[in-house]
Amino acid sequence: MPKKTSSKVNPRAYSSVIVDGKDRAASRAMLRPVGFTDADFKKPVIGVASTWSMVTPCNMHINTLADEACKGVDTAGGKGVIFNTITISDGISMGTENMKYSLVSREVIADSIETVMACQGYDGIVAVGGCDKNMPGCLMAIARLNRPAVFVYGGTILPGEHNGKQLDVVSVFEAIGAEANNKIPLKELKSIESKAIPGPGSCGGMYTANTMASAIEAMGMSLSNSSAQAAVSGQKLKDCEAAGNAVMKLVKKGITPKMIMTKKAFENAMTVAIALGGSTNLVLHLLAMAHCIGVKLSLDDFTRIGKRVPMLADLKPSGRYSMADLIEIGGIQPLMKVLLDAGLLHGDCLTVTGKTLRQNLAKVKPYPNTQDIIRALDNPIKADSHLVILKGNLAPEGGVAKISGHEGLRFEGRARVYNSSDAALKAIMDRKIKKGDVVVIRNEGPKGGPGMQEMLSHTGAIMGQGLGDDVALITDGRFSGGTHGFVVGHITPEAAVGGPIGLVKNGDRITIDAKTRALTFAISKAEFARRKAQWKAPKPKYKRGVLAKYAALVSSASTGAITD
Repeated sequence: MPKKTSSKVNPRAYSSVIVDGKDRAASRAMLRPVGFTDADFKKPVIGVASTWSMVTPCNMHINTLADEACKGVDTAGGKGVIFNTITISDGISMGTENMKYSLVSREVIADSIETVMACQGYDGIVAVGGCDKNMPGCLMAIARLNRPAVFVYGGTILPGEHNGKQLDVVSVFEAIGAEANNKIPLKELKSIESKAIPGPGSCGGMYTANTMASAIEAMGMSLSNSSAQAAVSGQKLKDCEAAGNAVMKLVKKGITPKMIMTKKAFENAMTVAIALGGSTNLVLHLLAMAHCIGVKLSLDDFTRIGKRVPMLADLKPSGRYSMADLIEIGGIQPLMKVLLDAGLLHGDCLTVTGKTLRQNLAKVKPYPNTQDIIRALDNPIKADSHLVILKGNLAPEGGVAKISGHEGLRFEGRARVYNSSDAALKAIMDRKIKKGDVVVIRNEGPKGGPGMQEMLSHTGAIMGQGLGDDVALITDGRFSGGTHGFVVGHITPEAAVGGPIGLVKNGDRITIDAKTRALTFAISKAEFARRKAQWKAPKPKYKRGVLAKYAALVSSASTGAITD
């Protein structure tokens, strides 16, 4: 526990427990070989949590960014200490059994950062994340610790190019489907594969990484404009050094995440992400982050905020532009200023700059008149949120639909039921899915999967086969931020705990209605009761190890799929 002094801020509240006094000589002796001097023992110690690895291009540059953050801490009078946590790659493991570890990694990241920070007695933290699960994992740990903190996003990748068109990883998934449907030759698929990922950085559309980075900035937990920077830019290096400097100011002022991550701040995060057309994973991650900081957030809050916030950004996957294009016109700050001026953001929320959101945005200039990436408020792509929370006899606790308006607002079709992700993908690739089908993928929820796999391979193949307007897909699993089309995920209760999605049969009529926010299947109460009586809980798929532990602990997706 930190030493209590008085009401006055103690910037060394945690590190002093580790290094102060004659009885801590052994601790100091251990720290000298890793770079501590006598002077350092009198400074606030800041942990710099790095998610660097060569596992994925999203994180391959983060060691350099962590060095810059550490330099920022040191020049501001602190002692920075870099430590690592894990990362995995959704894009690499997608469409395989291995992808079950993806959401699990969010918990491992949060747990490992909390463990190092708390054990070593660091007074503050700069966390540098680069891929989808890094960001919420870092913020969950930051929330639990409640020590002065700044989050740094590793930055977006620059787009690849093929035949004059921008490429990213989603282009490859859709090309796989196109080749399977004889729409492009194998040689072109190989060419797209070779050009899609040109270097470091997170997937380049408004997918999960860029969505979460934007939401975290809007929440006030990263520096202004931190989310809209390319991974390989000089601006990102400066951002990291500035974050190290900023966390020292927070330590000296005693500003902690609980002062920033309020209910209003979460509403700001939701608002900005909706306006940008962000990923469905936003819902899952914000619920988890709110739980860790003690803010009451529910699916109903997404419906409430979504009714008044329009979708304004013409960004991939449903739109035309990449995050790199948005950076070129000024990033998300001008959008936030528009939303603030319209009364859609809470301007009085404190941020890691030590100033309010309104103060941060006071001098932000508008977008150029010539741009068409961000629409005006009176000319939205969709008048309300594209993230639609659906309920009904198929999803009593809720499901999350991503409906940008391009797909229409209603879909009705016949169920094609698959009891695993693998079985569904095989059917799609074998071209067994036809116009009017609703692909139902179940037993892939947090407990049932376990791990709640993403279905980008599935939706990518459907889009690549030209069925995006004619086929829907629903699941108790989840979707990549790169998914588009008529899709509903996070269906709860999940099949593994007896949810209605586990009772659906081939041929049942399923209706997805964004206007009434309903997800239903046409079945009488008597037939529902009969199927429910016949249902048997599946046996656990894993009996030991990480996935078994996760399945035993994890909550419903409707509460964020949390484990603590």
